[in-house]
Amino acid sequence: MSETPRPAPTDAGAQPPGEALLEVMEPAGAAPTQAITRVRSPLSWRAEVRRQWGRRRTTWAFGLLLALPLVLVGSFFFGERSSNSNRGGATSRIFDLAQSGAANFSLVLVFLASELLLVLLAALFCGDAVPSEASWASLRYLLVAPVQRARLLTSKLVVGVGSTLLATVLLPAWGLLVGGIFYGWDPLTNPLGENLTWGQFLPRLALAMGYIFITLLPIAAIAFWLGTRSDAPLAAVGGAVLVSILLNILDQLDALDPYRNAFPGHYSRAWQDALAVTPDYSDMLHGALWSLVWAVAFTMLAYRRFRRSDILS
Repeated sequence: MSETPRPAPTDAGAQPPGEALLEVMEPAGAAPTQAITRVRSPLSWRAEVRRQWGRRRTTWAFGLLLALPLVLVGSFFFGERSSNSNRGGATSRIFDLAQSGAANFSLVLVFLASELLLVLLAALFCGDAVPSEASWASLRYLLVAPVQRARLLTSKLVVGVGSTLLATVLLPAWGLLVGGIFYGWDPLTNPLGENLTWGQFLPRLALAMGYIFITLLPIAAIAFWLGTRSDAPLAAVGGAVLVSILLNILDQLDALDPYRNAFPGHYSRAWQDALAVTPDYSDMLHGALWSLVWAVAFTMLAYRRFRRSDILS
């Protein structure tokens, strides 16, 4: 006898899988046993967005992102009061740079968050989507219903990448607002004393954040691929972050020249070139191309793995 599938438990605020798939209708005057089950449009985009954005990990992730500028403001305030007499060198210059205006504060915030926090969020949003369904046992329920595997995987990938993009855009925008409130609205001033007006700074900041988003795609794709191979969300997210750390370590080895140039994180800091007085975009171009190659390769591996997986295992 076949076991009747049971609806899996969902995270707080998430929509049960069946609500996105099936609609039960009872004709007027019909007995309950004559209920007609009609299939809606399978797993609509709106349903997937509600499922992912209704989860606690999304709320905590964006809460941490919004809290980071406030934590920096507090650390700058208490650090300045407690170490005015013995602070100096590079630390002092970073403190002064971040507190010189909204543009500088936002730029320091991006510098501090781009190589760890945003990487972690990209791995979380893209690596957690599939294994979390498998750990709840609702992935089998979704695939038994008339939902194509590629359609299901695409919806989760698009929502994950979209969440990563939103975090990438929100970080500097929120940093500008917080920096402007606490430190004023002065334009960008680099350590050499050269200035960029707001008309020059904002388009270049948008270009830099677009580049940072592209460099996050390989880690997101690796996490997504690992998520199709495991039903443990922590394994997918942690595995992608571990790969990122390992590649950064290998990138420091001069003996790997010129092969290390192809590593996803080799050009991760090239976005700073866009904010120079005389910008040079050559490294950004190389970094974007290599990032897209890695992202496409691991995304294809994820689709290949998921299409061939046994949903009963």
